[in-house]
Amino acid sequence: MGKVSLQTSTGGETVKIHEASSGDRSESPSTVFDPLLEKQVWRKLDMWILPVVAMFYFLSFLASFHRNIGNARVAGLQKDLKMTNKEYSIALTVTYVPYIVAELPSNLLLKASSSLLFSLYTVGPNLMLPTMLTLWGVVTALQGVVQTYGGLLACRFFLGLLEGGVFPGLVLYLSFFYPRHQLQWRISAFFSAASLSGAFSSLLAFGIIRVNGIGNRHGWAWIFIIEGSFTFALGALSYLLLPRSPAQARFFNEQERRYIVLKLREDGATGKDEAADAFSWREVGMAFKLPQVWMLAIIFFFDGAILFGLAYFTPSIVQSLGYNTSRAQLMSVPPFVVAFVLSMTGAYVSDKYRCRGIVAMFSSFLCVMGFGVFLGATTPHVQYGSLFFSISGTYLAAPTLSTWSANNAAPHARRATAIAIGFIMTNSGGILATWLLGSLSPAPRYLKATRTLLTFSVLMFLLSGMNTCYLWNQNKKKKNIRVTSKKDEEKPGLGDLSAWFEYAL
Repeated sequence: MGKVSLQTSTGGETVKIHEASSGDRSESPSTVFDPLLEKQVWRKLDMWILPVVAMFYFLSFLASFHRNIGNARVAGLQKDLKMTNKEYSIALTVTYVPYIVAELPSNLLLKASSSLLFSLYTVGPNLMLPTMLTLWGVVTALQGVVQTYGGLLACRFFLGLLEGGVFPGLVLYLSFFYPRHQLQWRISAFFSAASLSGAFSSLLAFGIIRVNGIGNRHGWAWIFIIEGSFTFALGALSYLLLPRSPAQARFFNEQERRYIVLKLREDGATGKDEAADAFSWREVGMAFKLPQVWMLAIIFFFDGAILFGLAYFTPSIVQSLGYNTSRAQLMSVPPFVVAFVLSMTGAYVSDKYRCRGIVAMFSSFLCVMGFGVFLGATTPHVQYGSLFFSISGTYLAAPTLSTWSANNAAPHARRATAIAIGFIMTNSGGILATWLLGSLSPAPRYLKATRTLLTFSVLMFLLSGMNTCYLWNQNKKKKNIRVTSKKDEEKPGLGDLSAWFEYAL
C-alpha cells in the first residue's frame, strides 16, 4: 500500500496529511495537522460518544450488579428475603460466573468485519452494547418483584450474563476512536461515572426507600424497579446514538472521517487497513503470551477485589460505624465525589505526561494509606476518613490500568483479548471480595478483609513498578533495533512486538 495524501482546508489554512504504508508514527514524521481540525474532531467525539458511554457505565454501576444491591441490603433486602450473610455472598458470586464467561467472546464479537467469527456481519458495538443495556435494565427491574431467594439468584445470573461484556467492550470501543495517548482521560470520563454512581446511588436510595409500602412493595424493591427503568429507557435510545466506527459516524463530514482514520493509523491505534485488524485465533493466542498482559492481569485481580469490595460494602461499612440506615446512605456519598475529582485529574496527568505506571503506583499508594489507616484506627471518624483514600485510590487505578492494557497490545484481536483477560481477572477478584467482606470478615472491623486488601494494595504498587521497568526496557531494545535496521526489513504482522511500536509507560 502506497502513501495516501489528504489535503484539507480549515481556518484559511491548507493542510497535508500523509499516511505512511506502515501506519506508524515513526514512518511519517512530516505529517502536519490543522489545529482547528484537530480540535474539531476530538470535540465532536467528546460531545457525541463520551456522554453515551459514560451513561452506559453509570447505569452499569447504578442499576445492575454493583451498587444498588448494597444499598438494597441496607434498606432491608437481606432481612425481607431471609438471607444469611453466606447466602448474600452467594447471590453476589452467582453474578460473576456468567459475567466472566461472557467477557472474552463479547469483546471478540464487538467489531464487525467480513473476516470476523462465523461471518457475523451484523454484530458491532452500535448493536451489541445497546442490546445488552436494554436487556439488563429489564432484569434489574425484575429484581424488584422477586419474593424468594431463588428468584433473586436467577436475576443475578442473567445480570452477569448480560453485563459481562460492558466494561471491556466500552474500553475497546473507545480505542476505536481515540489515539493511544488521548485515551485515559476518556476512559476515566466514563469510568468516573462509576464513582459518581456510587454517590448518586446512595442519594437515590436515600430518597427511594422513603416510598416504602407504595404498591405494597418494600423500599428496596423500588430501588431496583426505578433504576432498572432508567436503564431500559437509555438502552432503547442508544440504538440511535452510538456509531459503528469513526468512518460511519453521522456527525462527521467526509473530511473529518478521513482525517480521524489517518490519525488513528498513524498513532498505531488501528491497523493500516481492515485486513490488519481482522480476527484470527493466532492473535488471540498471542495476547496470552505477552508478559505485560499477565503482569497487568495480576494487578487487575488485586484491584478488582478492592474495587468491588468497596462498591458492594461501603454502605454497610459506614452503617457499621454507628450510622442509621438513612444516614449511612448519605455518608457514603463524599468519598465517591472525591474519587471522581481525583480520577479525572490523574487521567489528565497520565495522558499529558504519558506516565501510566507512575499514576498506577500512586493510586496503589493511596489504597495502602486507606486500608492502613482503617486497620490501625480505633475511632469511627478516622475509619470513615480512611475511605477517602482507599476509594479514591481504586477508582483512579481502574481506568489507568484499563488504558495501560489497551495501549500496549496490537492489532485489534490481540488488544481485544488483552483487555478481556484484564477484566476476567478483575471480576475474579470481585468473587473474592464478596466473601471477604460478606461472611468471612465480620463488621465493624473487617479485620481479615482489611489485611488482605492492604496486602493487595502493596503488591499492586510493586507490580506496577515492575511492569513500568519491563516496558521501558523493551522500548530501549526497540530503539536500538530501529537505529540499525529499516522498517521494510522487519517481518510483517508483529503488532505490538514490532520495533516500530512504542509501548506506553
